[in-house]
Amino acid sequence: MILVARDRLKGASVSAASSRFTRALAAVGAAVVVAALAACSATSSGSATSSNGLQTQTAGKLTIATGQPAYSPWVIDDKPQSGQGFEAAVAYAVAEKLGFAKKDVVWTRTTFDSAIAPGPKTFDLNIQQFTISADRKKAVDFSSPYYTTSQALVTTKSSPAASVTTVSGLKKIKIGVATATTTLTLLKKEVGGNDISVFNSNDDAVLALKTGQVDAVATDLPTAFYLADSQVDNGVVSGQFADTAGGDQFGIVLPKDSPNTKKVSEAVDSLRSSGELDAITKKWLSATVNVPVFK
Repeated sequence: MILVARDRLKGASVSAASSRFTRALAAVGAAVVVAALAACSATSSGSATSSNGLQTQTAGKLTIATGQPAYSPWVIDDKPQSGQGFEAAVAYAVAEKLGFAKKDVVWTRTTFDSAIAPGPKTFDLNIQQFTISADRKKAVDFSSPYYTTSQALVTTKSSPAASVTTVSGLKKIKIGVATATTTLTLLKKEVGGNDISVFNSNDDAVLALKTGQVDAVATDLPTAFYLADSQVDNGVVSGQFADTAGGDQFGIVLPKDSPNTKKVSEAVDSLRSSGELDAITKKWLSATVNVPVFK
């Protein structure tokens, strides 16, 4: 009887231990499931992985942002999806290098300031004439430069400056330029002489053009397009200089610490080394807009 009682106690003890062990396994299993679900949730709330290895907003798609509106010659008719215009063409060329077909590029719009402000982004790439700077790099990433600004002349269709096609011809006209600029340095080097008038700002130089004090205004090419389109009546960008030394460099903006920055830079560098980037630049920032290089 005593032995029977001891066996029953022993059986009860084993049963209790077994029950505790089962509950422990269940608890561990539940913890593993919770952890797995949390991991899945974390993955789905971040960027998706595209089929070719980039971290993108949408799997298999490349989301590219530009301005609202986007102006010519950077984007023609405010339609980046057409691929027409310098930056639209660059964007599609980069996308192709990254392994995305044109149909897999999704366009979105942002303001200029929000694109380079700190914080999360709704795009993979953003292209709208962003000058690369150390200060901006604190908030966003940049690709290697896809364009270095050249210097150009803005004049009116009736001005004698409109027909000048050579550097030597520039020595015979009066040119206005803003002080302390890359443009002024270039003019002194390339043109020289006493017919260069220096002003406090581009606005002052444009006023001098309007009042006949100068025949043309020299500035960087992007600013020249803006002035000719919106500030000067019958304005034209008559030509540009071949020398881009000291010009601003434009880069594609990516979210800060993006895992894609290196690959995007490699794509831009590949386009440059192959000559494709130069061909796109000549097409959209010279031939198409009729802004020849001064010879």
